[in-house]
Amino acid sequence: MSTDTAVKPSLTIKRRLNAPPAKVFAAWTTPDLMARWLGPTDVQKVVAESDTRVGGRYRIQMIMADDVHDVSGIYREVVPNEKLVFTWAWKSTPERESLVTVTIKPDGDGSLMTLLHEQFFDEAARDGHNRGWTEIVGKLTAYLEA
Repeated sequence: MSTDTAVKPSLTIKRRLNAPPAKVFAAWTTPDLMARWLGPTDVQKVVAESDTRVGGRYRIQMIMADDVHDVSGIYREVVPNEKLVFTWAWKSTPERESLVTVTIKPDGDGSLMTLLHEQFFDEAARDGHNRGWTEIVGKLTAYLEA
């Protein structure tokens, strides 16, 4: 009997945000708000679609000067103002689907947000996403505090 014991790489980013959980949740689930922060700093335009319900789909197109990054997935768990769990797959590599969990907890007049992205194909994919998510969470922080 053989079992696959390989652990797939993951990453975790934690951030305290100066916004209540409802505002953080809305930023993650409302397409026109998602378009304001969900993309790297050199993105020219973000087009976001979101059907925020279990089994609903989302799609994010990050339009760059010389490329378009296109990612989509399905919501697996939706707890308003507390938790989102969704699959994450790039159009260019749909077979490398991973999983993102965003948890939001009240913290005084703000929120504690934890982003867990797991089941990466390999460490290089994790490292690239870690750079991207760090940049994007910085943009989310700036958006929420504007």
